[in-house]
Amino acid sequence: MLNRSLSTFMNAFTASDYTLYPFSTQNPKDFQNLLSVYLDATFFPCLRELDFWQEGWRLEHENPRDPQTPLTFKGVVFNEMKGAFTDNERIFSQHLQNRLLPDHTYSVISGGHPLCIPDLTWEQLKQFHATHYHPSNARFFTYGNFPLEQHLRQIHEEALSKFEKIKPNTAVPTQKPWDKPREFQITCGPDALAADSSKQTTVGVGFLLPDITDTFEAFTLNLLSSLLISGPNSPFYKALIESGLGTDFSPDVGYNGSTREAYFSVGLQGVAEQDVQAVRDIIDGTIEEVLQKGFEDDQIEALLHKIEIQMKHQSVSFGLTLTSYIAPCWNHDGDPVDLLKLGSQVARFRQCLRENPGFLQEKVKQYFKNNPHKLTLSMKPDDKYFEKQTQKETEKLKQKIDSLSPKDKKQIYEKGLELQTQQSKAQDTSCLPALKVSDIEPTIPLTHLEVALAAGETPVQYCAQPTNGVVYFRAFCSLHTLPEELRPYVPLFCSVLTKLGCGLLDYRQQAQQIELKTGGMAASPHVIPDGTHLDVYEQGVLFSSFCLDRNLPDMMHLWSEIFHSPCFEEEEYFRVLVTMCAQELSNGVPDSGHLYAMVRAGRTLTPAGDLQETFSGMDQVKLMKRMVGMSDVRQVLRKLPHITKHVLNRDNMRCSVNATPQQMSLAEKEVEKFVRNVGRSKAEWKPGHLSVVEKPAPSGSSGSTHISGPRVLRKLITDPTFKPHQMKTHFLLPFPVNHVGECVRTAPYTDPDHARCGGGEGPGGRRAAHSTSVAVPAFRAPFSEAWDAGTQHVAQHDASAPNPRGPDDERKHLQ
Repeated sequence: MLNRSLSTFMNAFTASDYTLYPFSTQNPKDFQNLLSVYLDATFFPCLRELDFWQEGWRLEHENPRDPQTPLTFKGVVFNEMKGAFTDNERIFSQHLQNRLLPDHTYSVISGGHPLCIPDLTWEQLKQFHATHYHPSNARFFTYGNFPLEQHLRQIHEEALSKFEKIKPNTAVPTQKPWDKPREFQITCGPDALAADSSKQTTVGVGFLLPDITDTFEAFTLNLLSSLLISGPNSPFYKALIESGLGTDFSPDVGYNGSTREAYFSVGLQGVAEQDVQAVRDIIDGTIEEVLQKGFEDDQIEALLHKIEIQMKHQSVSFGLTLTSYIAPCWNHDGDPVDLLKLGSQVARFRQCLRENPGFLQEKVKQYFKNNPHKLTLSMKPDDKYFEKQTQKETEKLKQKIDSLSPKDKKQIYEKGLELQTQQSKAQDTSCLPALKVSDIEPTIPLTHLEVALAAGETPVQYCAQPTNGVVYFRAFCSLHTLPEELRPYVPLFCSVLTKLGCGLLDYRQQAQQIELKTGGMAASPHVIPDGTHLDVYEQGVLFSSFCLDRNLPDMMHLWSEIFHSPCFEEEEYFRVLVTMCAQELSNGVPDSGHLYAMVRAGRTLTPAGDLQETFSGMDQVKLMKRMVGMSDVRQVLRKLPHITKHVLNRDNMRCSVNATPQQMSLAEKEVEKFVRNVGRSKAEWKPGHLSVVEKPAPSGSSGSTHISGPRVLRKLITDPTFKPHQMKTHFLLPFPVNHVGECVRTAPYTDPDHARCGGGEGPGGRRAAHSTSVAVPAFRAPFSEAWDAGTQHVAQHDASAPNPRGPDDERKHLQ
């Protein structure tokens, strides 16, 4: 449907006890088309045996055309789940749920354990679908401004009317509570990117909580979880993160309401094995401390403010967020409408606190101190973990092969050939609905943007929108004067800038004010390729935040303090942040290896691609690993004030504000005050081998926007010495799957040929970068040779679209 639709989202999700099939579009006819396809695919799928072979699992010869080659396991889901369990965080989270809720649905892996998937038969799959994928077991959710009556009519005519009501008997039973705590130890693969190989143990403590259909109790416990673990002022953050015993919280920390009975867990990862008991003691001690001291009023108010702003803040995927929020509770026959009445939940919570100041301590005592349904799970690395998993798969494969008769083997060979023939056929898509030109509006509404100059020189873009009482602020500061040797430290600078304190506020006070007055304040490195030339780009730091209308002066004051007086003196806390940042990057490699492969593959094709690798690629992962291993981090800390001189000034800054029309006058006043308080650049431009080009940003009517006011000048960078070239890179990592990326230098964004370059497929597939290259990633591919053959096949058979710009490409493997 990608080429027959104007969809803004299409996907499918698998939870532990339900599946979700969401889509979205802004076109009414497209919505009907997609709904028709989704209803048909969900309730009336073909489920052909060859589909099961391809998507699920199969026995097949390594070379399907050669029956003399060994038989092996293949299949999309089989390989995907093998890849999923290369992620140690996934392994820990999965075991935590399986062990804490061991009696029924949640004791198994909903996506399928790789060693259990080959036990599933085609007949079992069809039977499962017949009993579970029935309207009597389904729930429908729509969000938006299209007429509801049409949705209901279509759902009834195309699905509901074709079934008789049944009793699906799919209710998940409650977990039998334990009479005493339990402990388990598991193993995982070693972390090749860990800074300290002797500190790779993870330990967590989980507690079973009540049924999520009790919406107020679930609301209260979710709040309590945030009070316990969120931010540097929370008890567990102080006790665990700042103890230095680990690198970050354990996976799946906090409240988890995705199962019928919720659970809470807390612990540490990156722990030395001999410190596991110390972590357990800290957890028990912290619970005792909370029972004695309770929580500060400001902590509670900051959390309630967070809920208030979340109710008003509507992101691009707000409908999908609501769907995901209510699905678990509704799936267990909870009241979805009651779940959405957050205002009444907050009011009831405040009343409980007024009537009983010890309300939260009582919950801590009931669910944590005196709860025998408590699991302590520890996970340590085993150097032979993946070798053992491979051995188990080999044994499973041998069992399957040994049970085959000569006739079975012949059928497997014939089915392999049949599947190959089927895969090579062009699919008949004529049965799928498609939009006509008459279904599409010839124009789209223009968004009006007004540009004004703050302090007489800093461009500020104002956009009046129905923002529901929220003000959104952004500032972009160019990095064109930044020396090259400081570039690798920009991501770390961005990560810690809003967390180390500012002005008269230490880091705890700053965190409290950010939570009380804003929906968050963030800085991130930004690389923007030029739309007309492949070798020109803009680099800078993007600052973003949002707040309730009433808190705009406070938010802008916080930004003024950060720009004017950032603090880089908390050495011990800086080390904590560095360690956490490094751990987060390391954890992301197994699950997002294809993205790292894509970034690396584009490194030698454009200067922007090279900088992107520095900011967010494997180079950054390795740099953070080295920082964690430093005995003295002051040499890194001392670099940050030097970056400040090049970034935190108004000479090369531009801003934007989105707010309601009624709030615009105050917004202009506060932004003007902020800009005047920001100092001028104290850095000198030392060009080196880079050149800076000034280029005006688009103005007037363009695409979906109309910009009026002064033209904005952007400082673009070009590197005359940069020469695109081919390079192949292979990172050897201890994973049983490969993540592969291949990039080809193509056409700039404004070139007419650019429209022919892109796709939007994922997690594998192809992606067109904004103006640099086409990236072809492979996600959890078992055999990189097969992927290579596939890309070469495309190159050989796409002769109708030669690339006049040459064969520059780079390939990068993460294995």
